[in-house]
Amino acid sequence: MSEQHRRILVVDDEEAVCRGAERVLEAQGMEVDTATDGGEALELTRADDYDVMLIDLRMPKVGGLEALARIRHENPGLATVVMTAYPSSETAVEAMRLGAVDYISKPFAPDQLIAAVEQAVRKQQALEEKKAPPAAETPTAMAPAQVADAVASRVSTAKAALPWINLAILGALAGAYIGFGAAMATLVTSDAGQYVGFGITKLLGGLVFSVGLILVVIAGAELFTGNSLMVTGVLGGQIGFGRMLLRWGGVYLSNFAGSILLAGIMFGSMLWMANDVSVGLTAVKIAHAKVNLTLAAAFFRGIGCNWLVCLAVWMALSAGETAGKILAIVPPITAFVALGYEHCVANMYFIPFGLFLKNTAAGAAAAASGLDLSSLTWGAFFLHNLLPVTLGNIVGGGLFVGALYWAAYLRKEMRKGQKA
Repeated sequence: MSEQHRRILVVDDEEAVCRGAERVLEAQGMEVDTATDGGEALELTRADDYDVMLIDLRMPKVGGLEALARIRHENPGLATVVMTAYPSSETAVEAMRLGAVDYISKPFAPDQLIAAVEQAVRKQQALEEKKAPPAAETPTAMAPAQVADAVASRVSTAKAALPWINLAILGALAGAYIGFGAAMATLVTSDAGQYVGFGITKLLGGLVFSVGLILVVIAGAELFTGNSLMVTGVLGGQIGFGRMLLRWGGVYLSNFAGSILLAGIMFGSMLWMANDVSVGLTAVKIAHAKVNLTLAAAFFRGIGCNWLVCLAVWMALSAGETAGKILAIVPPITAFVALGYEHCVANMYFIPFGLFLKNTAAGAAAAASGLDLSSLTWGAFFLHNLLPVTLGNIVGGGLFVGALYWAAYLRKEMRKGQKA
């Protein structure tokens, strides 16, 4: 259908948004109808044919996601663009799973709105040409190519558009959540070795550490290592490189704040004195070992770590149910911890906690066991561990997961779009 005869339905409970979108699109020669809630939109789509529907997520009565699911079930050929002032990776993925072909954050400029409508039409036509099954009839799990598209065009853009205050809060929560996993691993490994041996102890530590990423993914938080997947959005042109770096910086600092907070809470709780200070002794030993890695070892362990962490995030995105997401997360996270790889956000908890304990009974016990704690310093933490591990994490997640999957699944699609 030509641009002049496209019929558009704008669904938003804010009249100003509806009228603004109507003026912009009608100026392009399109026919526009509006609705103020999901129920009204459902009635309009039953009574008439539309090429594109733009729908808000938060509305009274029938909300956007519920309306989207019902409308796409009845009219799978309708190209749908989700509008929201509260972008997040979770809503982006859920909207795509329900059949949306694009995602736009409010407030938006007129050219963004026009581009979103045009892109939605092209994507819907491409889906129909490939005879893809309607979204309402697809299996719960997404195929790898679908995950790649979701990460590049929806998750990355949603993360790039997240308000800074939201990013700071969710980043701090992620740091604390990973800290919970690290604290669990410290507790379990403090005495497991005397019962089950070295390998099984590492396995158990990795298994309980998984709670950290489970909390991040299921409860919702912003984790620096997982956000390295935003590289796919940069490669696809959905977000700029500079914007990605700014978001990375904000998430990184927020993760650090949350990790230090939990380390302080654990220190003040005195729980490290449990089992004759064996928990605290283990914490000091972990911190000491991490700051005494060579720069090369820390870098390469960082690569292996975030390769697995981002695979866990990638597979969790493909799952439709909470149980499936948890099952997707546990094996890769268990593997990275058991193998001894290095995670920069986990180390934001492990090493500061060991530093807090350096001059306590736990530190004295560590010194009595033969450890030279003079190398356990804040400078060693930042320069000998955190810096090389962070760089390794970026390579492991950004290159070996984000960039390679983009090249495998999305590079040709981008070329086709450029030719068109």
